[in-house]
Amino acid sequence: MQMRILLLIAASAFAIPAAARDAGPPASPAERFGDLFAAVQMARLFPDGKSFADATARRPDADILAGWRRERPEGETALKAFVAANFIVPDAPAAGLAEARTPGAGTARPPVRAHIRMLWPELTRPPAPADPRGSALALPRPYVVPGGRFRELYYWDSYFTMLGLARDGRDDLVEDMIDDFGSLIDRYGHIPNGTRSYYLSRSQPPVFWLMIGLSRVTTPAVRQRRLAELRREHDYWMRGGRVVRLPDGNRLNRYWDDRATPRDESWREDVLTAQAAPKRPAAEVYRDLRAGAESGWDYSARWLADGRTLATIRTTAIAPVDLNALLYGMERAIAAACRQQRDRGCVADYEREARLRRATMRRWMWRPVEGRFADILWSNGAATSILSGATLAPLFTGLATPAEAKAVAATVRARLLAPGGLRTTTVMTGQQWDKPNGWAPLQWIAVAGLRRYGERKTADTLSARFIATAEREYRASGRMLEKYDVEETKPGGGGEYPLQDGFGWTNGVVAELIDEGP
Repeated sequence: MQMRILLLIAASAFAIPAAARDAGPPASPAERFGDLFAAVQMARLFPDGKSFADATARRPDADILAGWRRERPEGETALKAFVAANFIVPDAPAAGLAEARTPGAGTARPPVRAHIRMLWPELTRPPAPADPRGSALALPRPYVVPGGRFRELYYWDSYFTMLGLARDGRDDLVEDMIDDFGSLIDRYGHIPNGTRSYYLSRSQPPVFWLMIGLSRVTTPAVRQRRLAELRREHDYWMRGGRVVRLPDGNRLNRYWDDRATPRDESWREDVLTAQAAPKRPAAEVYRDLRAGAESGWDYSARWLADGRTLATIRTTAIAPVDLNALLYGMERAIAAACRQQRDRGCVADYEREARLRRATMRRWMWRPVEGRFADILWSNGAATSILSGATLAPLFTGLATPAEAKAVAATVRARLLAPGGLRTTTVMTGQQWDKPNGWAPLQWIAVAGLRRYGERKTADTLSARFIATAEREYRASGRMLEKYDVEETKPGGGGEYPLQDGFGWTNGVVAELIDEGP
């Protein structure tokens, strides 16, 4: 209670300064430091490129750049010395978050639900002030981070984290985080991938409407404000490069990024990927890598033209089933909120958008012979070959017909249900969003979607298997992990960075699945 009072005092005293609100989007570290930034990242001074992207300048940018041009340090030792003199680089995250508070292997540990409750304070951060010398974005309220290298607030992660917070009676943090995300929409017109300046050119799967659905606030003014923010987010998704036209002239959406440069946090990796595709313009590769990051599935065979090689990434060529299912849910949610406000014009507009999206998706994405909703190449409407957990998104948002849901459930049982939970895809590429990994958010989308259509036996089986996987690793190591190998029920792997523990969305989903029960 005392901690809650202190957080409330801090939140009430903190406000986003007018200068920070009105100055426009801050530049990313790569934009601020140019060839200095590129040199540090390409030299791989830090095992994780995100470390330097998260650094704070010790001096004004102009002074650092003047020193860089004057000294031009050569060699790793000199470059390290220059960085140490001019930047504060965050420490590498410690392994085993809160593990010291739990008994070691071979001794009794608290139940996993008790452990998750212990982790919320470990992952909670106070309001974030504006800091022009760093890349962090200001936030007016406390928030929960995923853990590990993910030191800031992330968009779609947070919805799944908030499921557990709501289960554990932390409605205060649920409301705080909704307000934080609303403040980002108010300042930037959208919710960025995460609260760093280098994430501002992209978003993530749009789940703000689902977060609002967890709120217990009934104050009319708050509801009106959040509805306005939700409508503004929808506007963001319905303009620019995120909108595509299918062969019949109807619109769907794709993932996109407003920049076509290497990602600040994965600069070296992106440069090397582009070099591995010499016949493609580097900017095209960078854009597709960034769009893949916006998808949250970074990376997966879903986005690869040859189904296995990252250099063939083509995210922007694809209209994804999960993105469009979530936008359908957003449109329905906006219409419902407008109905409460007695705004008939708004209700009619968004219900029309939702009906058209549903009809377009069912025409182009439903594959009855295969029993799946498929990602499609928007230019010609052809389905991609990759079966993934995204096929359950239309069940999650209520877009599927009962017959389609029954067919998808059969596909899940036959091809996606693994010993430890839901497979992400059915192919192994070494990318982290492919087999053998299973991810907490996909487990929840699948379980909730299947239950929505009465497929409780399949949902309960999937839920029980994933809970058992998470509990097995917790008993062995005391850790809740970002992802799991659901084939062998062990820690997951693959991708651009080491396996992270903490872990916000796993905590939230496991808590929800356990408390929801069969």
